[in-house]
Amino acid sequence: MRRRTFLRLSAALPLAGTVTAAGRAQAAPADVLPGRAAVVESVRRVNDHWINGHGDPGDNLWARATYFGGTMAAYRLTGEPRYLAYAESWAEKHDYGLAGGVTTRHADNHNAGQVYLDIHEVRGGEERIAAIEASLHRMVHTDRPEKDDDWWWVDALHMAMPPMARLGALRGDSAYWTKMYALYDHTKRVRGGGLYDYTHELWYRDDTWSPGGAGRLSPDGRPVFWSRGNGWAYAAHAKVLAVLPSTDRRAPEYRWNMQGMSRALLARQRPDGFWNPSLADPGHLPGRESSGTALFCFGLAHAIRTGVIDRATYLPVLARGWNALVRDAVHPDGRLGWVQGTGDRPESSRPITYESTADFGVGAFLLAGSQVARLAS
Repeated sequence: MRRRTFLRLSAALPLAGTVTAAGRAQAAPADVLPGRAAVVESVRRVNDHWINGHGDPGDNLWARATYFGGTMAAYRLTGEPRYLAYAESWAEKHDYGLAGGVTTRHADNHNAGQVYLDIHEVRGGEERIAAIEASLHRMVHTDRPEKDDDWWWVDALHMAMPPMARLGALRGDSAYWTKMYALYDHTKRVRGGGLYDYTHELWYRDDTWSPGGAGRLSPDGRPVFWSRGNGWAYAAHAKVLAVLPSTDRRAPEYRWNMQGMSRALLARQRPDGFWNPSLADPGHLPGRESSGTALFCFGLAHAIRTGVIDRATYLPVLARGWNALVRDAVHPDGRLGWVQGTGDRPESSRPITYESTADFGVGAFLLAGSQVARLAS
């Protein structure tokens, strides 16, 4: 495939940091969403800052793919051609391919396929989705289709469920949805005794923490539910429900899971609007964390908008989360702070500070903003 030369898009972007002190003084109350124009401005400021600082669009691994999923959401929200061009430059740099090639079964490698499907929706061209389709088609139809234990960590739900759901819809092949549920069900109920805890209505990151696995606890003796891990699960359910027909027999379970998680998130939100990195033990490494909070905002906004959860109950929860991100994590120049770096537990990549940022955290913020804007007036 012919690659497009990346023409220093960053040089053409306006500098961020245009929010005035007066504009900040006029911010909405903490439990009220700001207007749509303010949400769009925050999305633009954060994305423009990222692009200005990253002339090379980067690798095609899960973290950068999460960012580009967010920038495609920002493109759909704003219609800004620079965002689409930046995403295309990234995809073309990698020939719309997957890390590990088409034989990979690793969910992280499939995350790039979400962006390729996004670009395909805009541009067409079967070559753009050839690799992700070949890889998932193998899992569904030819490469040990009975093997259902590939998604052994909760992040995998976000990385691989959405492209599998979307290919089922695109090709009219419900076998993708059947296979997706089999993998999901194994993660939820079998792996380590089941990574979903029905009592707390939250997900363990992997069987290091589940009672049927190693069952590790917080220093206070409480179960450990990692914020970003639950954010991945919550976002996965929202993305799947966005494309799965409501008549699919498995759709009610995905809705119920979002409803249960929403109850858990409502009970565990911090007074300032963020969620702690550790959700069940408020004394276990407390503090602001943007990536989990942004993923929760994305899922909340989608679930409110589509009627999965009650608007009156959850809109203030969403507003507090979104307003906290914009107020306390978005720097005047558009840098997004308080992002926990890569890891697999609340202790990972510490300390988490106002300066801590990462591509996947920016992507999560852009995803959230794209949904919040659809609720804002």
